[in-house]
Amino acid sequence: MNRPLAVSSLDSSLRATSREIYRSTKTYDHIEGLSCCFRQWRATHSHCRLVHGYALAFRFVFATYELDERNWCFDFGGLKPVKQWLKSMFDHTMLVAEDDPERARFEILHAEGLIDLRILPAVGCEATAKYVYDYVSDFVHEQTNGRVWLESTEVSEHGGNSAIYGR
Repeated sequence: MNRPLAVSSLDSSLRATSREIYRSTKTYDHIEGLSCCFRQWRATHSHCRLVHGYALAFRFVFATYELDERNWCFDFGGLKPVKQWLKSMFDHTMLVAEDDPERARFEILHAEGLIDLRILPAVGCEATAKYVYDYVSDFVHEQTNGRVWLESTEVSEHGGNSAIYGR
């Protein structure tokens, strides 16, 4: 004879205080052509201290407690400005940390039209994930009046390396 399982008071109280979270993801894969160069000057023990490049990919995880009137977490059509920003930041650009001791040399190359320079607080996959997260998180909050939040941003250098940042 099958009897229904008893629900403990702990299970019941957890259910009463927890809320369902809906999640959706958006990916801009390596084929987007977001090819940029890095220089990680602090990686003195590694070839990453040299200028090197990747076709970056980005994956965003959005979350909400309430779906919109279309039953969506986030309208991906509203991400066109984010895609444009990603292109402006990472499409055929050179990323250099603001404290790079060779920054002035890169600025000269930029002024001479040899590179399209982007100076970031820090350079590397993890730092780039945080930088992009901060921008997109603000965008999503503004677009949805706080109904949706950005749970995480993943940046992939290639199929073998990625970093995830979230709050």
